[in-house]
Amino acid sequence: MFGKKKIKTIDYDHSLQIPAMRVSICTGEKVAGLQDISTKKFHDIELIRNDKELVEFCEACGISKEEIKIIN
Repeated sequence: MFGKKKIKTIDYDHSLQIPAMRVSICTGEKVAGLQDISTKKFHDIELIRNDKELVEFCEACGISKEEIKIIN
């Protein structure tokens, strides 16, 4: 009941979307999500407040921190 949070998995089509993170130039706010490859449209998934949350997002997508695309 109490203890570690279960790691969720994010299901997406690898041929149509890529994991990405939008970073605000003004405030530094970071939002992780998926970006359509063809339309470049960004779909928000979660707000990233620290490195731990970024690592959890990357694990849920099955990628490393270095593979995530940064969008301004």
